[in-house]
Amino acid sequence: MRHVITLWEMTTAEIERIFAISQDLKSKLQQGLREPLLAGRVAGLLFEKPSLRTRVSFETGMAQLGGSSLFLGADVGWGERESIADFTQVLSQYVDVIVCRAKTHRRVEELAEHATCPVINGLTDLAHPCQALADLFTLREVSGDLQGRTLAYVGDANNVARSLLLACAKLGVRFAIASPAGYEFDSAYVGRIKKEIPGAAVLQTRDPVEAVRAADAVYTDVWASMGQEAEKAIRSKALAGYQVNEALMKQAPAGARFLHCLPARRGEEVTDGVIDGPQSDVIQQAANRMHVQKGLLVWLLTEA
Repeated sequence: MRHVITLWEMTTAEIERIFAISQDLKSKLQQGLREPLLAGRVAGLLFEKPSLRTRVSFETGMAQLGGSSLFLGADVGWGERESIADFTQVLSQYVDVIVCRAKTHRRVEELAEHATCPVINGLTDLAHPCQALADLFTLREVSGDLQGRTLAYVGDANNVARSLLLACAKLGVRFAIASPAGYEFDSAYVGRIKKEIPGAAVLQTRDPVEAVRAADAVYTDVWASMGQEAEKAIRSKALAGYQVNEALMKQAPAGARFLHCLPARRGEEVTDGVIDGPQSDVIQQAANRMHVQKGLLVWLLTEA
């Protein structure tokens, strides 16, 4: 039994296998074929945070694969009415896989410690592996391959950026990030990646232009995520010079694409002209959340 808590648990070959399954399922869906590869299987979606893409993509993906899902919100009393161990062991008797969207990373780790079925991290404050997998799958679709590509991230080195950096390192993609002082990756995280993934190419800079200069794709995210609302004014001031706008995109190569995990705060981290422009792949990127998560589910429940 395997869990997907971060991408550290997965090898490059396993990610490539998930991409292959995802591409096959996506192609078949476009032809109107929906193979019931997970018939009778049930996913429990244990969510502490609101969601559009994660919830709907997992629910729809399970349905297309012949399975079903249960949305489990605050009413199930996770961590309130009984011990984490009791809750998780009982839930594991009812479902085949748990997808958890939690406020803290430790909450998902606790689930994995006690679960007797696979646990997938649907988002925590530390990591968003499902998003990163869909992002790299999208980059491969629009670029033709991944080896030697460069992904530039502009903004706060948050949970999405952490998972993106790790995915890029595992798949041979150069990663450049432009962040203001105090919002960059900590040296320990970058150091671990360089130690455990020899050849990982990472550029950290304060200059957005330097970051995007050789980019095949330019990526950004909101300046204040859920749970950071109290910091919004401070973050907006610190990140004001890190907006992805038409002027910045002109500093990237002519064929550079634009990516965003959504939801976007238009006029803050990105302008309408960029996110709605001809270089933007954000809708394809969002759609691929479902396709890649279908591949992940099939791999996790039938092959891993």
